[in-house]
Amino acid sequence: MTVEQLISFARGAPSLDIVDVEGLKAAAVRAFDADPSGVTAYGTSVGYLPLREWIAEKHGVGADQVLVTNGSLQADAFLFDHLVRPGDAVVVERPTYDRTLLNLRNMGGELHAVTIQPDGMDTAELRKLLESGVRPKLAHVIPNYQNPAGVTLSLEKRRELLDLAAEFGFTIFEDDPYADIRFRGEALPSMLSMDTRNVVVHASSFTKTVCPGVRVGYLVGPADLIGDIAKKATNLYISPGMVSQAIVHQFCVSGDIRRSIETVRAALGERASVLAESLRRHIPQARFVQPDGGYFLWVELPEDVEVDQLAPAAAERGVAVVKGSDFVVDGGRHALRLAFSAVTVDRIDEGVRRLAEAMEAVRS
Repeated sequence: MTVEQLISFARGAPSLDIVDVEGLKAAAVRAFDADPSGVTAYGTSVGYLPLREWIAEKHGVGADQVLVTNGSLQADAFLFDHLVRPGDAVVVERPTYDRTLLNLRNMGGELHAVTIQPDGMDTAELRKLLESGVRPKLAHVIPNYQNPAGVTLSLEKRRELLDLAAEFGFTIFEDDPYADIRFRGEALPSMLSMDTRNVVVHASSFTKTVCPGVRVGYLVGPADLIGDIAKKATNLYISPGMVSQAIVHQFCVSGDIRRSIETVRAALGERASVLAESLRRHIPQARFVQPDGGYFLWVELPEDVEVDQLAPAAAERGVAVVKGSDFVVDGGRHALRLAFSAVTVDRIDEGVRRLAEAMEAVRS
């Protein structure tokens, strides 16, 4: 039997054909020409200062409220390390990003998972949890095109969450790397931009809009919190990578970032709709919310399909998927996360067809 070429719905990364390699090469040359001493020196723990200012302007905050990090995952890790102590209650979405769960567990946080609905976190369930006496230090929320569920938090629920945070005294951690990758519907304001009571800390990244290899993310929050985390960053690594941050800065100020976002949006919008069509055709029993943006689609399968068996059966047929159980504290045994970001349109239908075959093999 010939081993078929792998079709991977596993990695949340863009395929090379939608990365602006030429634009990045040109930005690198400009960065070294414009600021050779800044690019080649240690720099400061808050990140490359011109990029820090560009991000501050984008979000309408002071530069002292921004810390530029090595990817948004490091922004997450810094905030968790700063706020969460062993035994502290932390609210997470159910399901949520697997590395968030891992990091919070490693911090010794007591995790309270709140169900996700088609319009985002179930705020009524959260209120009930808070009224039962749970006092979280932090609520981690991915508001736009959530990883892994692909859903978006409605405007009404954003307002509700801000009110709950103010009423019950916890920080909302708005983890928002997908916001710009919108291909349907209206853009909603960030909770950071709606926050008048200093309850939000926001993180985002250039990984999804430029490319993963730059490893540039950032944290936006109250200046004193950012200052405290910057001190820890100094002790940890003196400064993040000035070269990649200076390249990203040139990519942004030139306007290349806007073109890059348009390219990624158009390609991923097409991939998401082809994936949804293929699922309806080959696996009509699958339940899912078609995303309005981002990288991921979450599929609920029939109760007689155990993903512990389905994932290896799919791999045998040359399809990689991620099990739903990776994204919840317990459960997710009949769900999959499918990343459509790295699979070109001509391969998606074949990937779903193979997945359907694997599913039939597991059921029989």
